Amino acid sequence: MRVLATVLLSIVAGAPLALSEDLTFDQRVEIVRGLTAEYATAKIILPRSKKTLIYKSTGEYDKQKWADVTKEFGPAARVGDLVQVSKVSIEDDRIVLQINGGFKGGRKWYERIQVGMGTRTTPISQGQSNAPGGTELAVTFPKQTPPLEASAIKKMLAPILDFEKRSATELYVENLPAPIQAAIKEKRAAEGMDRDQVILAMGKPRHKVRETLDGEDFEDWIYGQPPGKITFVTFQGSKVVRVKDEYAGLGGTVAPPLEPQR
Repeated sequence: MRVLATVLLSIVAGAPLALSEDLTFDQRVEIVRGLTAEYATAKIILPRSKKTLIYKSTGEYDKQKWADVTKEFGPAARVGDLVQVSKVSIEDDRIVLQINGGFKGGRKWYERIQVGMGTRTTPISQGQSNAPGGTELAVTFPKQTPPLEASAIKKMLAPILDFEKRSATELYVENLPAPIQAAIKEKRAAEGMDRDQVILAMGKPRHKVRETLDGEDFEDWIYGQPPGKITFVTFQGSKVVRVKDEYAGLGGTVAPPLEPQR
C-alpha cells in the first residue's frame, strides 16, 4: 500500500518516483496539502512567463530578468492582486508552484484548480482583485529539497507572496513610516500624512473648507458633529500640517479642547 501511495503522490505532485532521502513521504504529503489551493496576495509584480520563474530558497531572484519577462508577456499578478496555487510539483532540488493555472491560465483559473491532496479550499477575500493571468515559479535549493513543511515554504516566499490573506491596503500600510502606521492603526490623523492616508485612518470627512492665507492654499477636513469632539485636519498642499480637536455642545458652539485627565 505504501508503494502504491507513493506512486499516486508522485503522479499528483509531479514528483520523480525516486524520493529524496531527506524528504519523507509524509512531508511530501504535507507540502502538497498545505500549498495546493492556498491563496496569497502579490507583493510585487509577478511576471506571466512561459518558462518557470526561478526563486531561490534564500529569497533571491533575478529582478531584471523578471522585469524583462513582464514587458514581454505582461503581469500574471500586480501588487495587491489575489493569486492561488493551482498545482504543486516536488522535484529533487525544487518545489514548483503553478499559479492561477499557469501561463495559459487567466481570469477563470479558479474553474481549473487541480487539487492534488485533500479538499480544503479558502474563500476569496473581499476587497482584493483577482490576478489577470497565471505563471509558474520554482523554489530552488542548493542541493536537494530538504525536510520542511508548507509553512516554511510560505515564509521563504514572503518577499513576493503574502499568504496571511491580508488586503492590499494592509500591504500598503506596512511599508509606511512607523509613526504614520501607528496613526492609521489608532484611527487618527497625524502631521505629514497625505489625503489617502487620512482617509485610511479616519474615513471621508463630514465637511471640507478651503481658504487662502498669505498666498498659501489650505484645506480643512472636518470630522465629527455636535455634541462631541470635532477634529480639524488641515492640509497645505498634499500634506497634513495641523490636527486640532475641539468640543462642541448641543447648540453647535465650539468649546476649547478638554484638558487631558491626569
